[in-house]
Order: sequence, then structure tokens, then C-alpha cells
Amino acid sequence: MTFRKAIGKLHLWLGLASGLIVLIVSLSGAVFVFQDEIRDLTQPWRKVAVQARPMLPPSVLQATAAQAKPGFTPSWTTYNGSDRSTAVYLSKGEEVYYAFLNPYTGQLLKVQNLRSDFFTLVQYLHMYLLLPPAIGKWVVDVAVITFVVMLISGIVLWWPRNKAARKQRFSVKWDASPKRRNYDLHNVLGFYASAFALVLALTGLCISYEWLMTGVGALANGGRSIAAENAEPTVDTLLTARPARPVVDIAYTRMRQQSPQAEMLLIGPADNATAPVWCTAYGKALHYYHRDEYRFHPRTGQLLLVQPHASKSNGKKLADMNYDLHTGLILGFGGKVIAFVVSLVAASMPVTGVVLWWGRRHKAPRRRPALATA
Repeated sequence: MTFRKAIGKLHLWLGLASGLIVLIVSLSGAVFVFQDEIRDLTQPWRKVAVQARPMLPPSVLQATAAQAKPGFTPSWTTYNGSDRSTAVYLSKGEEVYYAFLNPYTGQLLKVQNLRSDFFTLVQYLHMYLLLPPAIGKWVVDVAVITFVVMLISGIVLWWPRNKAARKQRFSVKWDASPKRRNYDLHNVLGFYASAFALVLALTGLCISYEWLMTGVGALANGGRSIAAENAEPTVDTLLTARPARPVVDIAYTRMRQQSPQAEMLLIGPADNATAPVWCTAYGKALHYYHRDEYRFHPRTGQLLLVQPHASKSNGKKLADMNYDLHTGLILGFGGKVIAFVVSLVAASMPVTGVVLWWGRRHKAPRRRPALATA
């Protein structure tokens, strides 16, 4: 068996084994790409009028959210921008809600059940196939790794052997037979989308595996690990003096002072005496790359760590960029369009591949030429 035939067999059987999962993951990813735009069109409580007064501190908004859902604990609070509502995460056991409030007035705008939210379900379908996370994550990750191998093997199979073949590999012959069109769609679209699809697949694996993201960051740093930059500060549990204001309000004020240009602020809960309060200031609303990171003492509000975006290594910046790369956000709306189209092409690959395989297995028998009679 030649090397090319061996690659073809590998490509075929890996595709048949993972095709359905790749189809589901790709389609759900395409839907999820435009979640913010669709939410803004269908969920009016996400937007508020800009007012000429400061926003309320998180403790006030959290108290209002807790009153809306008695028995639920408020935790993560996100200020999404000057013209957007603030979201407070509420939880009780496995029940989770988002309370959306006007950050200027404290008015409760909406309490949303995340377990029944459409895009939350799409996200879980994309990440876990709606299976228990421990099982679904493993199944999806194996399928994505298989997809990466298929992309590489597909390029090997696509690679033209001569000039004549090269001319035929870059365009779809729309006026050809259905079988030929399907063949061209599988090969030509797969080639054009392969580089972008590889980025989407690898960034998805980096979300799943921290060690992989750490390795990519070290590679971007020329071998220097980013582990030190990811290290969390130690909390001195002997410090118990309570400040006059809630710790989350101290964190909010400090971030506003040190990151005045930040449009979006994420403030973690201060309910763990041994872990720092995890807070982040993002340069642009609904974008996650440019970020200044802060850590505060959960009891005293003491600032334990400041990590501005400008001071981070290239590897750490690449790690921060990973989600925006995965969704196309890094290039704005145009990048989302690219991610959407590439996801659709990736979803089409198992379909056109199966049709191609089925057609080869069920070829119409060739008619033998009639024998000339004497």
C-alpha cells in the first residue's frame, strides 16, 4: 500500500467515525458565533440609556438581585458597558439565573433562567453534546482531535500531483455531474477553509486543556513558560479586619481608577476566605482579549495583584486572545462572518465525505460492449 493510499484510508475511517460529532459541533458553533448580535435584537433588557451619573456599586446591585430570587446567592457581577445592563449571576445548587439591572438606577430589568436559555443550550451542545460534562467533553475533544488529523490528511490528499491537476483543485465545476460537484465541494471548500478551521479547532482544544494553552504560550515566548504569570497570589488568612465598605465595592472602585478606559468589568465573589477575589477589566465590551487583571484579599480588600495588559508577555497575550480567536471576535464583525462561514464548511465536510464514500461503494456496473456476431 502506497503512502497516499494509507493516508486516504486514515482520512476515510476517521471521518466516518467522527463525522456526526463534527457536524453537530460545527453547526452549533456557527449558531453561537452571532449570539451577542441575536441577543441584542431579541432581548431588550440588555441595553439601557446612558446617564450622566456614576454607576451603582456591585453590592447594591447584588442586593437587588438577591431580593428578586430569595434563597439564591449572588456572585459574579459584570458591568457590560455604559449603554448595557449589568448582569449578576445567581445560583442555588444546580439552578442558575442572570439578573439584569440598570447600573445607573438599580432597576431590575429581567431575571433569566440560564438552564432554559437558547444560547446556553447551544453552548452546552457545542461543548458537551448535552451529555454530562465529564463524558461530553471527552467525546467532543476526541472528535476535534480527529478533525485536526483529518484536516492535515485532507491537505495531503488534495495536494496536486502535476500542473494539470493543480488547475482543477482550486474551483468547483458547477456544470459537472452531481458526483463531480460533490467531489469538488468536499475538496475545494475543504482546502480554502482548512487554515481557518485549524485555528478554530486548536483554539477550542486550548479552552479544554490548560496544559495545551500553557504550551502554546511558552512557544510564543520562545520557550519561557507563562505559568508564573498565571500563578494566583497567596491569601493571608490571618488578616481578618473588615473594611468599612464591601470588598466587591473596593475592587470595583480600584479597577475604575486603574483601568479608566475599560468598557467592561468582571467582579468575582468574595465568599471564600482562602482565595483571592478574581477581577478583570476588559478594554472593549463583549471582547475578551485586551484585559487588565486584579486580585483582592477577600476579607480586607487589599490589592494583591495587578497585571496590566501592556506588561504581559506575548505568550500570555496569546492566551488571553484565545477565545476571541475561537469565535472570530479578534477581527470584529468581519471575523465573526469568517468563523461562521468556516464552521458551515466544516459541517459540510462529513456530509460531502459520506456522499463521496457512498458513491464509490455503489458504483453502477459498467456495461460490457456487445460481441460482434458473425
